[in-house]
Amino acid sequence: MDNSQAQDAFAALAQPTRLKAFRKLLAVHPDGMPAGEIATTCEVPHNTMSTHLAVLLNAGLIKVERDGRVMNYRADIRGFRGLIRFMASDCCHGRPELCGDLARLVPEEVEDMTQQALSPAFNVLFLCTQNSARSIIAEALLQKIGKGHFNAYSAGSQPAAQPMPEVIERLKSLGHDVSKLRSKSWDEFAGPSAPRMDFVIALCDTLDGQVCPDFGDKALTSAWPLPDPAKFTGSPTERTTLLNELYAMIRRRMESFTSLPFSTLDKLALKARLDEIGDTARV
Repeated sequence: MDNSQAQDAFAALAQPTRLKAFRKLLAVHPDGMPAGEIATTCEVPHNTMSTHLAVLLNAGLIKVERDGRVMNYRADIRGFRGLIRFMASDCCHGRPELCGDLARLVPEEVEDMTQQALSPAFNVLFLCTQNSARSIIAEALLQKIGKGHFNAYSAGSQPAAQPMPEVIERLKSLGHDVSKLRSKSWDEFAGPSAPRMDFVIALCDTLDGQVCPDFGDKALTSAWPLPDPAKFTGSPTERTTLLNELYAMIRRRMESFTSLPFSTLDKLALKARLDEIGDTARV
């Protein structure tokens, strides 16, 4: 931990509610607590507590793990001990072992057993009619940008036999793994054995007037209308330029999506942010 990180940690703990919340999370460690329970313990509104938790999270003092619809928070023991180590590093002329029991709090390597319990990734399904271009690009981009935090899927209401060759070639040239990309029906994601979706995002204006299947009651939906590459006209060079522009548009949306503060937004606020990303005036 450096000076800047230590300053952030101390600033986070200097506020009474955040200090109380952090001490409570330390007390129940290695277990965690949902934001609502922490808010009740600290006697503050849920929205206020979410803001305080975001500060502690950014300071590296707590972690957040998603369990279905609930965001569970736990103390980040490695970050906490790093702060103690920072303060003790200069003790007794740089020999904290001379401070008796303090030395036990600042080992060179601290094993946090919870770090092996990775937070579940969000499942995101991108839809367009043929699942041959826009949704394929979105799947490839999110799988690369959000690796480890998001699982990307794509499907269509009337899937093509295969993705557009020029889309696949462009993705390959940009360093994407295209080996698993294929056009498929959205029915694959509607059965009981299908992965449960957290987000379902349509990338066309309408899906030919069809009603989407039931992707589960926890899935947040949004529409991010984008131009259809199948309708691009002009010379090969002009079509490639349009395809590059489409790729850039989708990439910007993926970057905005993956940077959302998921742990601090309730469902309504998150839905609003998703719709903002899909607003073509903002692209």
